[in-house]
Amino acid sequence: MLIELGRFLRDSQKILDAWNAYSDEHTDLDGWPYDEDAYGRRAGMRDAATAEAFDSVRDGAHHLLATAQTQLAQLPAHAVQNRWVWQLLVLREALDRLDVLHEKWLRTRDSLPADARPGNEAFDDALAEHHAEAWSCLDDWGTHGHAVRDINAAARHAPSPLAPPPTAAAAPVTGRAGKVRS
Repeated sequence: MLIELGRFLRDSQKILDAWNAYSDEHTDLDGWPYDEDAYGRRAGMRDAATAEAFDSVRDGAHHLLATAQTQLAQLPAHAVQNRWVWQLLVLREALDRLDVLHEKWLRTRDSLPADARPGNEAFDDALAEHHAEAWSCLDDWGTHGHAVRDINAAARHAPSPLAPPPTAAAAPVTGRAGKVRS
């Protein structure tokens, strides 16, 4: 699941970088788009691409957060970044909102006419609205999802609570010298 999260983080950053480049080029100094329709279509493409990138993470996202929370609680204080608690909270709230939006999308999709399929205006407009509503939550995952990986890395490098701490004393000598084989 961490591999999928890593892929999402890379993809969402590429999507955001492309969006920022587009936005810089197609807005005036006050941030107003030169062509609102084209700008809106491009924002819709950003939203859909980010949602598609998150699809591989969605099913395991709750598990990722639960694992990170457990790992964080077991880390020694010196290994914890202060921002991690807050970042996990942001990720949890974003995921909860995404769950609500997903349920809303399923209800919306089920209420569409029987002939509404991808490529059909009614379907595509409803899906675009769903993606637009979800984008800020997905952006939160793209921004703060690194915390899950950072916590995991810290947990892998932390001493195990099951292993005894290393001692500074040398191992006791038995008084027997071992034979050296030639």
